[in-house]
Amino acid sequence: MGFDEYETIPSSNVTDHMMAGAIAGIMEHCVMYPLDSVKTRLQAFMPSGNVGNRGIGTVLFNMIKHEGYLRPMRGMGTVIIGAGPAHALYFASYEHLKQKISHQTPLNTTVSSGVAGCVSTIIHDAIMTPTDVVKQRLQMSNSPYNGILNCVSSIWRTEGLGAFYRSYMVQLFMNAPFQIVHFMTYDYCQNFLNPDKIYNPLYHMISGGVAGGLASAITTPLDVCKTLLNTQTTNVRVEGLFRAVTTVYTLGGPGGFFRGMVARVLYQMPSTAISWTTYEFFKFVLLKKSNISDDRPPPPPPPINSALINEKITKKTSVRCDLPVASRSRIYSHYTVRDDGSKGQQF
Repeated sequence: MGFDEYETIPSSNVTDHMMAGAIAGIMEHCVMYPLDSVKTRLQAFMPSGNVGNRGIGTVLFNMIKHEGYLRPMRGMGTVIIGAGPAHALYFASYEHLKQKISHQTPLNTTVSSGVAGCVSTIIHDAIMTPTDVVKQRLQMSNSPYNGILNCVSSIWRTEGLGAFYRSYMVQLFMNAPFQIVHFMTYDYCQNFLNPDKIYNPLYHMISGGVAGGLASAITTPLDVCKTLLNTQTTNVRVEGLFRAVTTVYTLGGPGGFFRGMVARVLYQMPSTAISWTTYEFFKFVLLKKSNISDDRPPPPPPPINSALINEKITKKTSVRCDLPVASRSRIYSHYTVRDDGSKGQQF
């Protein structure tokens, strides 16, 4: 199957995109979840023994040693609940918008991918922002919550609904450039690595890893601000992006904006590679299945009354035919065949 055929799944086929996107989103977040827990510990400005100055391996080792083997996986259920619908809508809207923009505007496919990814982020973040709040509250050191339901009810009761969307605007400011860099880099890498335009999982994996790593490194400062807003308790109230930026600078200086960057890049590169590889695989399988269904032989024609077709009524008639070569008119006899009441054809 050629890449052009593979890439042009009908935009109306929303179910296929949503199914592939949901599976890709869950795989992306769950496989590398322990590194995400380490990143949260490194970025959170909490009184936890100055974790931000420690390395990734040290934080992960201490987390397992002092809190148990399953501690790095705490809060993963929240991601499974939120990432499925968030990524289903995200990839479905992305595919639809990418085709609309590329077909109805003079923009090339690379720019169209960036714009479509940026717009799709609004839908994605509306679902994932509350998920991130609960997830990061459960990930941070000395978390007072017993589980997902306890965390949700406690935040709702003590801080209100607004606490779940405290970092929504920061999330949008972060994910808009993230997705622009992400999708444009992915599309560029695909064009560079795959000039023959064929489906190849290795190309998707490499392109996704490079795109995710570059985008995550560029947007790390905003991710630190988002983590600060999500993990603060009722004792520390920071509202808005400007206050978050000033607070990060006050607590950590210029270097505070890049806390956990290595962990974020190491998390995003394989996560994005897994996400794109999974998504493209299921998209390919669903398209192939659709093509197989379309290639089925047409149904047999309805039965025909053979007696009616085979009926021939032969009638002998006499007509006068004046031939230009004849010296006089002659009478010629011929036969006509009448089929289904037609006027008849000469033979």
